[in-house]
Amino acid sequence: MAKLKLYSYWRSSCAHRVRIALTLKGLDYEYIPVNLLKGDQSDPDFTKINPMGTVPALVDGDVVINDSFAIIMYLDDKYPEPPLLPSDLHKRAINYQATSIVMSGIQPHQNMALFRYLEEKINAKEKTAWITNAITKGFTALENLLVSCAGKYATGDEVYMADLFLAPQIHAAFNRFQINMELYPTLAKFHESYNKLPAFQNAVPENQPDTPSTI
Repeated sequence: MAKLKLYSYWRSSCAHRVRIALTLKGLDYEYIPVNLLKGDQSDPDFTKINPMGTVPALVDGDVVINDSFAIIMYLDDKYPEPPLLPSDLHKRAINYQATSIVMSGIQPHQNMALFRYLEEKINAKEKTAWITNAITKGFTALENLLVSCAGKYATGDEVYMADLFLAPQIHAAFNRFQINMELYPTLAKFHESYNKLPAFQNAVPENQPDTPSTI
């Protein structure tokens, strides 16, 4: 059985989600770095794998999947233990909502391609304000959504899909974007819980094979 291959970039929050999923499932995989700063994503060999030129990409034998949500759903279907979605329908819907807020409402506003575009159009202070606004708007929605159903994690005391999407975003808020997390106590509590889980710690950007020696 061929080993799974994950095309990843150390700082990509989308790849970060998939790394958590793979580790939670106990799956061995080959990490193949794609240096987005150097433009590896535009290399013809990589665009054959993912014509969009983005990470992550997962190769499982003849199966190639290029979207983090699709990859995680594929892994959960193929390797159902531990499950990444609760059996309770309401909690399942909340997981989908939280996932959607991160995937559609926050992350696209802070990716590298957009950063570069903004740098050409506005100054650094305006760029920072624009990105901070997108993150805080999403975090406000997440705080309101999850405060009444949270346990140690997003929808109780078991890790589910929402946590895979929240963890990278909250990690970046603390370590990259300097967001005031005192405004989001529920999300900050999740961060503390995630930091105690080896599967989450193994997946953080600072612990990847392609992490620069100086960040």
